[in-house]
Amino acid sequence: MKILGIIPARFASTRLPGKPLLDIGGKSMIKRVYEQACKSKFLTDVIVATDDYRIADHVKLFGGKAELTSVSHQSGTDRCAEVSNNYPEYDIIINIQGDEPFIDPGQIDLLCNSFNDASVSLATLIKLINNPEELFDPNIPKVIVNKLGQAIYFSRAALPYYRGSEPSNWLNIHPYFKHIGIYGYRNFALKLITELPVSSLEKAESLEQLRWLENGLTIYVSETNFESLSIDTPLDLEKAIKQIESNTGI
Repeated sequence: MKILGIIPARFASTRLPGKPLLDIGGKSMIKRVYEQACKSKFLTDVIVATDDYRIADHVKLFGGKAELTSVSHQSGTDRCAEVSNNYPEYDIIINIQGDEPFIDPGQIDLLCNSFNDASVSLATLIKLINNPEELFDPNIPKVIVNKLGQAIYFSRAALPYYRGSEPSNWLNIHPYFKHIGIYGYRNFALKLITELPVSSLEKAESLEQLRWLENGLTIYVSETNFESLSIDTPLDLEKAIKQIESNTGI
């Protein structure tokens, strides 16, 4: 089974322009992500998919692989799909977030292992929620999972709504999970989902994976205990630099 890791990297960012090229302890963010991805036991190769020649040139300069993609893509999934068209020999595509410089290679391997089951065509990761702030934060998508390890629904709301109990007590009586945004797709499934029109649930929650569920596709989940820092704001960047300086980073 050949598995291709693709790291979507967009230059434009409202809060952090040129985010992939930002320096974190002497290395660019995209270089740190790339190096972590290359530590995976199961990825056959790793490629950065970017809309900007500055990122592509930088990746090639440090010895990585990069391909330029359309600037019109609305998501990393679309960017992955364009690159995957050039690599039909790969069975599995892993979509690795380009703004997580400390991503754990073990998480990538956990996702890769999902595809040892031939019935799995789409997969992602979840993590148990341990505090109310995360549970009620609309910026953190929650996931409802069935007994077969399949995602039933993703939402920015705290779901399920536990009737008859105060929200402050929900975590004590029911397991709630948040979504960890790394995806795996069989090559044919990636092509399929990018051809689907935007769905009503996707519009409502602004979560692209709802389009897949709404069209009857199945997303399998694996639980992880690790979550790496995602850099979206200048404050996140400061945290990452401090993590490096305190020798707890990579």
